Amino acid sequence: MTTLKELAKLLNISVSTVSKALNDSHEISENTKKRVRELANNLNYKPNRIAQQLKSNKTRTIGVILPTVTNPFFAEVLHGIESVAANSDYDIIVCLSNETLYKEERSLELLANGSVDGFILAVARESQIQNHTAHLQKVIDSNIPILLFDRVMENVDCNKIIVDDYQSVFDATLHLIQKEKRSQILLLSNIEELSVGKLRINGYTKAMQSQNLEPKVLRLSHNDKVEQSILNYLEENPNIDAIISIDHVTGIVAINMAKKLGKNIPKDLSVIGFGYENTPLLSDPKISLVHQMAFKIGKMSMDLLIESITTTDTELKTIVIPSELEFNQTTLFK
Repeated sequence: MTTLKELAKLLNISVSTVSKALNDSHEISENTKKRVRELANNLNYKPNRIAQQLKSNKTRTIGVILPTVTNPFFAEVLHGIESVAANSDYDIIVCLSNETLYKEERSLELLANGSVDGFILAVARESQIQNHTAHLQKVIDSNIPILLFDRVMENVDCNKIIVDDYQSVFDATLHLIQKEKRSQILLLSNIEELSVGKLRINGYTKAMQSQNLEPKVLRLSHNDKVEQSILNYLEENPNIDAIISIDHVTGIVAINMAKKLGKNIPKDLSVIGFGYENTPLLSDPKISLVHQMAFKIGKMSMDLLIESITTTDTELKTIVIPSELEFNQTTLFK
């Protein structure tokens, strides 16, 4: 493996000059930088990452802790994080909490021993239900920055990237009422215990109440047989003329159950769900949705965390990323 010393000898310059040239120092002329880079490329020179880490006291590695990757939202966020990491010469270590507080704590403990420079994290379902934050605060107190996205804890002081969950569902509900003249709108919820679920339910409820309409919420637990629960509700409430699903699954299930009952979508029933770029491909007709901008969330999360690691600016930020209403084949009007 080619070393800095060998490059310096071949170029007849000092090791310090080679190092500065490779790091684009303003002290080195552009001509020298060009010579050094060309030789380094020709000899396939790779910097000694361990030596760099010891010198800078930085690992250039970020810990990413996700509740799950079976939810496409988190997989797409991870894609955004990785895209920035690759362009910024950072590595990432990904851990899954599997929605449990124990695994979330274990992942933080494992990586906070000098393995990473910071964390990007969406808290586990169990952590939110218990409102448990001691493990997060312990990491922050040790001067390792944490960025929370999507599922955040209000009483943890750190950078946060969130979606406009309240406003997105408020706007979707008003669209169905005002544009599509729907009045019997059902909201499907299986994430009520999460911060994002609460905000989405509140957005729907306020929109319905603002138009003097009665909110209708079907709360689904993870132990429920979701298909049968939705089918039963639609059978017992044939006047339902629109559905809003606040997760990435139940909207598509609702489409299938409505079709099973012989309903025409969107003539008899409009449906809006939550999702991402490819979600409409999963249903027939293609579902209209609140696009959560997951890839953008991942990119902005990584950018903001790197900024907090590499600058002395200690001002904490909460960035709200607007969602987009994407109208497809399950709504009447755009």
